[in-house]
Amino acid sequence: MSEERFLVTGATGCIGVWVLRNLLRQGVPTAALVRDTKHRLPLVLSEGEISLIQFIHGDVSDLPSVEEALKTSRANRIIHLAALQLPFCKANPSLGASVNVVGTVNIFEAAKNHGLHSLVYASSTAVYGLSEEYPEGPLVHEAPLMPHSHYGVYKQANEGTAHIYFQDDGISSIGLRPYVVYGVGRDQGVTSTPTKAMLAAAAGQPYNISYGGRYCFQYADDTAKIFIQAARVSFEGAEVFNIGGDSVSTPQVIEAIEKAEPIALGKITFSDVPLPFPAEVDNQSLINAIGAVAFTPLSEGVHETIEIFRSALAEGKIKPEGS
Repeated sequence: MSEERFLVTGATGCIGVWVLRNLLRQGVPTAALVRDTKHRLPLVLSEGEISLIQFIHGDVSDLPSVEEALKTSRANRIIHLAALQLPFCKANPSLGASVNVVGTVNIFEAAKNHGLHSLVYASSTAVYGLSEEYPEGPLVHEAPLMPHSHYGVYKQANEGTAHIYFQDDGISSIGLRPYVVYGVGRDQGVTSTPTKAMLAAAAGQPYNISYGGRYCFQYADDTAKIFIQAARVSFEGAEVFNIGGDSVSTPQVIEAIEKAEPIALGKITFSDVPLPFPAEVDNQSLINAIGAVAFTPLSEGVHETIEIFRSALAEGKIKPEGS
């Protein structure tokens, strides 16, 4: 195969900036289709690294933009992450459908038109229903999809889109369903408050995490590595996998925060309302498909996140929520 060249959409989002970081540190030519802010990039990338990114301004909801991005980047691998998150889809369903559903159709259509035969895209655990709608135990990726939000419905539609493009055009794909992703850059979305608590701890401020219960907690760097790994694997078909990871409770997350930043002891609280999703999802099918995946223990991921936040705060690159 010719030299790897990646095109990443949603590259300025949380998972996206970690995908860029990993690819750049591997010396891989990388292009980013971007529409708006790049404020997260300096949190995890040096100025020199940012200068190596081929930024292509455009919008995934506009097919010509996507076509031009593939042409300009000469990419032979695609990681599609661009999406509006759950609260934004709820506030503006039409815009959410345009970005999340039409945008994904455009990625597949552009891949087909440019002779690419595979890609990787982000789905979500939001395609599933409420925890009480499933039997106890880890949820397998073949479990019935019963989304309870526009966002989840849009992600379900994307999984269907992927199936049709394989059926009709032979475009293979792997969709990955993250759950609660945490780490530097996670500043939006329903499940972002544990990361905001880590930033508050680094700043010596109190913070209330907006939910309790148990959930699969996934470090952003690990999630990025899994997307890259999936993009490189030889795969035929249109399949979607849970990313999985350890199921943890909010008190365990708070304990890890307090261990990483003792000044936060007693300052981080939580609202004891569980997330409306199953507490644990199974990722064995993912491992069977792409091999063993990256996993950073909770204490290490939280410690690294707080360390990066400390440096960013000292350099004036970020402020705690409400500052």
